[in-house]
Amino acid sequence: MTDNYDLRYINKKVSAMILPVAIEGVLQMAAGLVMMGMIGRIDVIAVSALGISMRITQMVWALFKGITTGASVYVAQYFGAKEYGKMKHVMQQTLISTIIVVVILQAVVYIFSPALLGIFDPSPELLEKAIIYIRTVSFGLPFLAVMLVVGGVLQGMGNAKTPMVITMMMNIVNISIGYVLIFGKLGFEPMGVKGAAIATALSQFVAAILGLYVLFSQSGVLHSYLDTSFFSIDMKQIRNIYKVGLPSSAESMFWQLAAIILTRSILTYGETAFAAHQLGMQAESISYMPATGFSIAATAFMGQALGAGDEKLAKLYLKQIFKGSISITAISVIVLVFFPGAMMSLLTDNPEVIRLGSIYLILMGIVQIPQNASNVLMGAMRGAGYTNIPMLVAGTGLWGIRVPFTLVVVYLLKLPIIGIWVVMSIDLAFRFLFNLVLYKRKNIYDKALL
Repeated sequence: MTDNYDLRYINKKVSAMILPVAIEGVLQMAAGLVMMGMIGRIDVIAVSALGISMRITQMVWALFKGITTGASVYVAQYFGAKEYGKMKHVMQQTLISTIIVVVILQAVVYIFSPALLGIFDPSPELLEKAIIYIRTVSFGLPFLAVMLVVGGVLQGMGNAKTPMVITMMMNIVNISIGYVLIFGKLGFEPMGVKGAAIATALSQFVAAILGLYVLFSQSGVLHSYLDTSFFSIDMKQIRNIYKVGLPSSAESMFWQLAAIILTRSILTYGETAFAAHQLGMQAESISYMPATGFSIAATAFMGQALGAGDEKLAKLYLKQIFKGSISITAISVIVLVFFPGAMMSLLTDNPEVIRLGSIYLILMGIVQIPQNASNVLMGAMRGAGYTNIPMLVAGTGLWGIRVPFTLVVVYLLKLPIIGIWVVMSIDLAFRFLFNLVLYKRKNIYDKALL
């Protein structure tokens, strides 16, 4: 049997996990770039409509991403401890509870979309387009939630290839249908942002169906649950999953709530500046989307090693994951800092948007290494069950630095939009240092298993 402490063996396992997750991230990034590029060819109102709508739908994403994190931690630890019956029960209860909650939230988003979007004080034309987009895309939210659960539990077991394939199929559907409906090809009338929303919802439907097939097919891990007993509810297990997952939900929601305030602040600079910010974030995903794989790997392998009671292996996993993250991030830093104009030109042909967006990319590129190193540390702490620490760090950085100082920059000092981006950079550097201090002080390897 292969020595668990052989670095070549560890690197092979880490690569087998990270490469599919990184490819999945690149696929998501590429699809986002293509979709945003198509919408960017319509007008800045269309880009802004998509931007403010996503601030609302991302709140739903944040909730279920956190719940999925809770399930993934349980799955990883049970998988490492070879408690497969308990692992399957966690998967089943997560899926059932997720479907119930997301159906309710979809109805809320659809019915109250005018009020929700009104938070941003948009112009009448922007509000009209945003309502069309968010109401249409809301029908995909239940399928998005199912897809998140499927991907999370599979990654907790160390299976990153299947979620990658599902993501690839989803993106193919999204781009293909999006092109046809946005621009009116193959006999369809041009539908603009509504076409983009339909394409997104349909692609999420396809991804959810594929994910459920993987779990419940003849060779699927939940095949034995494919009967009426599947719908039984274990409230104690659900509470435990949510207890671990909701701090991660809160962490993501801190981001989304802050993004709502920041979005409203950025809109005061006009729709061209907002489009530059939105497209700049999309281009920046060349770095943080692939780097997400290292954070997910840290969660999965930390959970599995601690589940198996192997502290030395957990530390070796974290060391190798950390080294890999820094190496990959260094490449993306070069692209963002030295070729920002080329990145922005892929998304828009508006000269002013390209100019402003390039400044954003340079500033964000400078802080990519601390940002992604911080993500690895947070992933490791989640894998050990310390989901409250990443929540604390995110909350402190966002609400102690990013939001208040952005409000000062915009409404008190009335500085250009670049001032907001400088504040964002300071926040990311602070959070890395805070994460490092907490990791050094907290021995995550001694925490009792879930």
